[in-house]
Amino acid sequence: MALGATTPFLRRSCGFVAVNDGWTDVHDNLSMDWEYDAAYDGNIALTGEVDATSGPFTVGLAFGDTRHRAITNLFQSFAVPFDTQVESFRNEWSRTAKRFALTSSFHDHAGTVLFERSVNLLLAHEDKSYPGATIASMSIPWGTSKGDEELGGYHLVWTRDLVQTATALLAVGDQVTPRRALVYLAISQRADGGFYQNFWIDGRPYWTGVQLDEVSFPIVLAWRMHTEGALGEFDPLEMVAAACGFLIREGPTTAQERWEENGGFSPSTLAINIAALICAGELLDAAGDTATAEFVRQYADFLEQHVDGWTATTAGTLLAGVPRHYIRINPNDGGREDPNSGDITLANQPPDGPYSYPARDIVDAGFLELVRYGVRDPHDPLILDSLRVVDAILKVETPLPCWRRYNHDGYGQRGDGTSFSGWGVGRPWPLLTGERGHYELAAGHDAVPYVRALETFAVGSGLIPEQIWDQPTLPDKLLRYGGPTDAALPLVWAHAEYIKLVRSIADRRVFDLVECVRRRYLGEDRHRTAPIEMWTEKRPITTISAGVRLRVIGSGPFVIEWSASEWSERVRAESVGTRVSVHYVDIPTDQAGRIRFRLLYRDGAQAATEHTIEIGSR
Repeated sequence: MALGATTPFLRRSCGFVAVNDGWTDVHDNLSMDWEYDAAYDGNIALTGEVDATSGPFTVGLAFGDTRHRAITNLFQSFAVPFDTQVESFRNEWSRTAKRFALTSSFHDHAGTVLFERSVNLLLAHEDKSYPGATIASMSIPWGTSKGDEELGGYHLVWTRDLVQTATALLAVGDQVTPRRALVYLAISQRADGGFYQNFWIDGRPYWTGVQLDEVSFPIVLAWRMHTEGALGEFDPLEMVAAACGFLIREGPTTAQERWEENGGFSPSTLAINIAALICAGELLDAAGDTATAEFVRQYADFLEQHVDGWTATTAGTLLAGVPRHYIRINPNDGGREDPNSGDITLANQPPDGPYSYPARDIVDAGFLELVRYGVRDPHDPLILDSLRVVDAILKVETPLPCWRRYNHDGYGQRGDGTSFSGWGVGRPWPLLTGERGHYELAAGHDAVPYVRALETFAVGSGLIPEQIWDQPTLPDKLLRYGGPTDAALPLVWAHAEYIKLVRSIADRRVFDLVECVRRRYLGEDRHRTAPIEMWTEKRPITTISAGVRLRVIGSGPFVIEWSASEWSERVRAESVGTRVSVHYVDIPTDQAGRIRFRLLYRDGAQAATEHTIEIGSR
């Protein structure tokens, strides 16, 4: 009998093995213990022998951060008969299997197995010492080529990935795990309402970038839990309010979008931000704060009214005859807000470049999030034209449909099959096949082929990879055409997308669709979205059309002095406070002309001496 364990799992811990053929007879010669030796960099193997002819025996393996704890755990386990332990184990699996009640007519046995394993995989990625902390993957991409200095990998918490996981578990009827996730997020939130880019399970930040979508996702999860009556005794309102304030103060541009590389106006980030603010409005209404609820809804309206102007080029060159389409991100060079101008510097590029490209000619499928959450109709002409461009530039048949993240992506296995190391070639992501399946369902098309594709991409015990190899098979590199690369395996987000797609097909409705968002922008409430423009110190606009509401926003209480007559007459007004720690004043813009104004914060801080906004004709 041989039992082995690799050193990464033994750091600062020790293990203990024993074999018994009954509680009273523990074979001392088979009791072994070890401690991790920092100077030893190999595998530790434990061996022992037992006379199998002497009758049934039980093997126990226990770990602990001290020898005493390991032995205690072991003998606590031996104190319960083996048959009882097995029955308890089976009962726990049976309890978990109740989450597998979702069945669909299109699901064969193989699909059912992957569905069940995907649910279990999500559950397995929740930490047991920090309930609710779900990591992105128990893997380090290209880990075989990395050394011990690689501390991060994917075994960290990203709020985006965590919420994707929690939402997928909601889709299969689990309300307990998502509630733990929501509580964990509330505890992990920063004092300013934001969240770190990612962090260890104990809350310590790893990367500290600002991604506005990662602030929005917890709000939408809170709303989903509220609508399902699954919050229990937990009230997420303070978390939601703080996150709203962060979105408004820091936006509308994001320092990083969901691919964590570039900043600016991102269609995918704006989609979840809009959804989050509308969801927050619902929660604030439910709490009786209708004034703040309407304030955050109107900020969402402002974002929605600008999405196309910020993120859709009219001068695209990627596909003949389709100059107007969504782009991956508008870098907002110099505050111009023009998606036709400006260059984007891409990450992970080879040493000889190029590094920068016209932003109008870099595309991804992130705009589909506008459809997913109910901000745009799936048949909107701009959506359809953008799909034509994405399919022409990013779609790969491997031989099943899959898409790259964006053109000129450098995050992936290199062309000769060697590992990504600073640069590489972006490969197709199965996750994006799931996203396309959700779009096709929303558009009234058959989404089953996309489920089948995800099932085919899964390997081994049912693991969906982060990326797949889209070149001829390289046997010496263990790279098979259509098989996984050495990127993350599994990617928990991909499994969550698969689960939600199965649920969506069963319901004939996208599970992630936010009904209050759809109602406001595509349904019966769309008449309420009057034109509105926001001035903030991060976005000090200088022009506005007459008749559009002008709202001046500050991060604290302030007094504003403004004039429409070159200061021959002036108005002084106190800002209005909100529950989201944002203050504002509305200035009328009924006629063309010029507005001049000054801000004075109550804490004595003086903003820029004077600001000017030109009011154009209607």
